[in-house]
Amino acid sequence: MHNDREVTEQRLERVLNQRIRPAVHARAVPLQVEVWDVHGEPVPVAEGIAAPYRPARTGDRWGPAWTTSWFKVSGTVPADWAGLPVEAVLDLGFATHSAGFSAEGLVHRADGTAVKALNPRNTWLPVTESAVGGEEFTVYIEAAANPVVMHTAPGELSFGPTSVGGRAPWLGDPAADPGEPLYRLRRLDLAVVDRPVYELVQDLEVLGQLMQELSPDTPRRWGILRAVEKALDAVDLQDVSGTAAAARAALAPAFAAPATASAHRISAVGHAHIDTAWLWPLRETVRKVARTVSNVTQLMDDHQEFKFVMSQAQQLAWLKEHRPEVYARAQEKAKAGQFLPAGSLWVEPDTNITGGEALARQFVHGKRFYLDEFGVETEEMWLPDTFGYNAALPQLMKLAGVRWFLTQKISWNTTNKFPHHTFWWEGIDGTRIFSHFPPVDSYNGELSGAEVAHSVRNFQDKGAVNSSLIPFGYGDGGGGPTREMLARADRLADLEGSARVAIEGPADFFARAEREYADAGGAPVWSGELYLEFHRGTLTSQLATKQGNRRSEHLLREAELWAATAAVRRGSRYPYEALDRLWKTVLLHQFHDILPGTSIAWVHREAEETYGAVARELTQIIEEAQRTLAGDGPEGGLVVFNAAPHARAGVPALGAAVREPGERNTPAVAEAGGFVLDNALVRIVVDADGLITSAYDVTAGREALAPGSRGNLLQLHQDFPNQWDAWDIDVFYRNNVRDLTAADSVTAVPEGGVRVVRTFGDSRVEQTLTLAAGSRRLLVDTVVDWHEREKLLKAAFPLDVRAGHSTAEIPFGHVERPTHTNTSWDAARFEVCAHRFLHVGEPDWGAALVNDSTYGHDVTRDVRPDGGTTTTVRLSLLRAARFPDPDQDQGTHRLRYALVIGTDVDGARREGYRLNLPERALPGGEPVTPLVAVDNQGVVVEAVKLADDRSGDVVVRLYEARGVRARATLTPGFPSTAAGPTDLLERPRDADAPHCEPAADGRVRLTLRPFQILTLRLRRS
Repeated sequence: MHNDREVTEQRLERVLNQRIRPAVHARAVPLQVEVWDVHGEPVPVAEGIAAPYRPARTGDRWGPAWTTSWFKVSGTVPADWAGLPVEAVLDLGFATHSAGFSAEGLVHRADGTAVKALNPRNTWLPVTESAVGGEEFTVYIEAAANPVVMHTAPGELSFGPTSVGGRAPWLGDPAADPGEPLYRLRRLDLAVVDRPVYELVQDLEVLGQLMQELSPDTPRRWGILRAVEKALDAVDLQDVSGTAAAARAALAPAFAAPATASAHRISAVGHAHIDTAWLWPLRETVRKVARTVSNVTQLMDDHQEFKFVMSQAQQLAWLKEHRPEVYARAQEKAKAGQFLPAGSLWVEPDTNITGGEALARQFVHGKRFYLDEFGVETEEMWLPDTFGYNAALPQLMKLAGVRWFLTQKISWNTTNKFPHHTFWWEGIDGTRIFSHFPPVDSYNGELSGAEVAHSVRNFQDKGAVNSSLIPFGYGDGGGGPTREMLARADRLADLEGSARVAIEGPADFFARAEREYADAGGAPVWSGELYLEFHRGTLTSQLATKQGNRRSEHLLREAELWAATAAVRRGSRYPYEALDRLWKTVLLHQFHDILPGTSIAWVHREAEETYGAVARELTQIIEEAQRTLAGDGPEGGLVVFNAAPHARAGVPALGAAVREPGERNTPAVAEAGGFVLDNALVRIVVDADGLITSAYDVTAGREALAPGSRGNLLQLHQDFPNQWDAWDIDVFYRNNVRDLTAADSVTAVPEGGVRVVRTFGDSRVEQTLTLAAGSRRLLVDTVVDWHEREKLLKAAFPLDVRAGHSTAEIPFGHVERPTHTNTSWDAARFEVCAHRFLHVGEPDWGAALVNDSTYGHDVTRDVRPDGGTTTTVRLSLLRAARFPDPDQDQGTHRLRYALVIGTDVDGARREGYRLNLPERALPGGEPVTPLVAVDNQGVVVEAVKLADDRSGDVVVRLYEARGVRARATLTPGFPSTAAGPTDLLERPRDADAPHCEPAADGRVRLTLRPFQILTLRLRRS
């Protein structure tokens, strides 16, 4: 037989798109249109509906960037449409390059209730299934003119400021001129929906897509081709409606063939990944959520089998606040088992940068919201788009009652393909969580033939298990799943040549996958962090946002600690409401496109303002509590408070003492054109260029710096990644470096220390180096007036250490990473995350870098000609990407980091806490005994607060920090009648009972495994 395959395939594409698809709404009449343009921010629905409208028509332009226009659309059903199904087709002029990222609309009835959204690939609106001739039709559309900040046409994904006419990224600045209208009304019609033609479109789409994925060598592909050919022959192109049924009959045999017995099974889970902020501000996300939930609940009315996952509690909280009628619909569908709250988190946060206690609160507030509002105990952590996952998460999940974990982001790795799709993920403490990476490699699935086939081909665990999951639905303004996707799922339920597709919830999939692996002898295990080999620049971009988060996390720790202490000691009122609100504000800004620094300028400017307000309110809470605790004292008397988990200079951990505050800095002594700082523990030599030429450990008799090297060397790299400007640092950045050795001035500071000023390019940096008496920490207080573009600023410390690994702080512990590049996995970790410290050392000596706001680090190792080894540790201080914020990080920043000389990991951790939790001194005369004390320095208290249920119980969260088995005794500083372990939500957790043994005197004996997190509830007498 002659091969005419390509001819038929080309015929299908043209006939379907140019003749059959347009025939779905062929009978149409135009609607009357009126418009009201909102000046400024969006207005309440009632105001929009009651507004003074003016006439408009198809073809009119509307919507300068970020503005809102209200459209009143009305019409009359023609008499000859009686009894027919009728829809409105409302195309606001959406951009066609993608399913989202464009204009959007939400349709309202005259009473202000929402009907459904309008999105680029979802422009229909139900009117009636059986029309009445002469029936009037009126709706109101709130249309958002969201600009296309990132162009996403196939093959044309753009990441830089010159990519969309040079203007698009500046549209992310609310102060920018919104410019001319961006959109043009394309179609606003009342139309008969031709059901047979619509179903024919779905039939041809599914078979056509399936056919493309089958090998030309298979009989099934040719059988589908001949069925399609017969169907196309049956279609009269001048009477598509009248011949659609015959065409469908020609396709029926192709659909009658069932899937093979061994066919892969796909759980299709409805989903819409809505970034809480990204290329739009927070206020627009509030509206995106309302549009998407309106869509999916409307779709549920017509499709009882449809299930939809909603994964961020914050978004539902917004919906409850701003659109209660849409929220009520979500609750109604949740009761019916169709709307599935999931994810267990307040937002989908970054999990590299977010601190440990904040991650715990993400679970607390997320799970509690779902329990309170929906009566649902969520059991999965749904986090598809975050840029890497720290190794403490499995334990945190388990402590929150989470059984399962889902992401797909690791599929974005650029070097190594992850070896599993379904597996056990093991954390640093040994906790394992059953995990799944959807092999579709997407969280915005369409259930297309290509996606289903890719899921099967890509699945890594064939032979052991035979199930995977596809999250389907358009996100970020696409409106979620569509009726076309549900039609595909229905047709792919049992179809030869395809995987079997079933619409299910995540729990259905995970429970089945666990059973499959149990039968196969157990799932594979991945131990340690899930490092994303991509988006490494997110550890550094938008320093001010990262500083706001770091500062807020530590202020929240202080506020809870001192407010709880004041409540127990003085009977002060505990600020439950304020702390709850402030925590949720901070958790919101840990979203994975805010905290990583990858949003438009609007988002980050608002974040900086919000962090400022959070800091002011928390500082007020702290100071009020401390004033209450400090009491009265002699004139000039001071009480020094220490919120750190380790005692310092006579002040107990978590308590206060009467003494003089502060540390005395070592004076700088001029020597050989530079200066020396010597406190008898360490000796620092600063040369005439302001660089450190010696960091000598006096007590160990050992030089920290490699021979011939200089420390605190600022290095400037060209930073222009291949894509994703604010997200990425590519390895070739190392090929181009400028050492900033020239100093404008190097001077002694009267209060002790050395000040160094440098200028380079359009920027200026001023650093003050201080060494306190009795300290091994050389502090570098840095002020940078930064005006570079597409540059990366690092600070380098070449250390005379043969370190086999670096030790970096992560939430509730630390991880060790090789300093060599033996494998491609090692080499790909050329930029890594550390929280407050990063340590390198040999068995008997080490050094660390601690910081107050830096996360990006790199560690390299070289062997010198003298046979010694230099391990160079660098901090990534600032970047200057130009997309999506063209002015990223421009301006003045202050940050602090320090070299700790001659320290182990314990010392590094202690100095990290001290740098981030400075002493506070207030007038007074009364010392403050800590609410709790622990007698083991390796057991760290991370939080002290009053219980959320307002019982007055004291809640303490602590963890074993050294990675060893530990015994300790916790002593309450108040009468306690009972103590017991809880989960993160402060509910009793019997599984931890063997780890804490209450004694008769109120003390609690602890037995902890390496890196174990333990939450204790102490009942007050």
